[in-house]
Amino acid sequence: MFNRNRKVKENNRAVSLITLIDKTSPISEQYRSIRTNIQFSMVNNELQTLVITSSGPGEGKSTTSANLAVVFASSGFKVLLVDADLRKPTVDKTFVLPNYSGLSTLLGNRATIEQAIQLSSIANLDILTSGPKPANPSEILNSNRMNGIIAEMKEKYDLILFDMPPVVTVTDAQIMAAKADGTILVVRENVTDKALLKKAKNLLEIVKADFLGVVYNGASRSKDKGYYYYGGEN
Repeated sequence: MFNRNRKVKENNRAVSLITLIDKTSPISEQYRSIRTNIQFSMVNNELQTLVITSSGPGEGKSTTSANLAVVFASSGFKVLLVDADLRKPTVDKTFVLPNYSGLSTLLGNRATIEQAIQLSSIANLDILTSGPKPANPSEILNSNRMNGIIAEMKEKYDLILFDMPPVVTVTDAQIMAAKADGTILVVRENVTDKALLKKAKNLLEIVKADFLGVVYNGASRSKDKGYYYYGGEN
């Protein structure tokens, strides 16, 4: 499952929207299963803001964020996908949207939330791209302004998904996990380092993140099923 020696080059290219391209594929069905599990968690908990992160690069967190946004929107949720990876953003490329304005301009008081959020081509799904790269991502994410923006988002959307950088690499995901209602870790077969995964879990516990579970990505044991797994903390 884990391979410490494999090196993964992180990129910020568009990710595959399999849940949009092939809605009947086994992978799309697994994303819908993850959605169902999250919805069950919503029964007894307020889960309006979710952080999606990983321990390291190249594990599929942006792919998971984008596809979960699509399947939740397709089920009738009013969804906002926020590219909060202010260092290596991908959401603008995935949804083919301009990135002149976004979260960074919103945090810098250079745009209103209505000006910064963009419509996607998918019903019920709006997008907040990263905006221009700021000099101090961690500081602006940890600001009171960010708290106010989250409160505004909650008034407008049923579900807000934050696509974050890897939690072990920078502190951004820890900061947002402390603010969000729930956090999901993405791991990838033959990529995720076991020691880094434990460190990621410890870092999230330090900020008392509400850890919902793990999305297991890229399993090769079956070509027909089991590509993705979502489970609890055990």
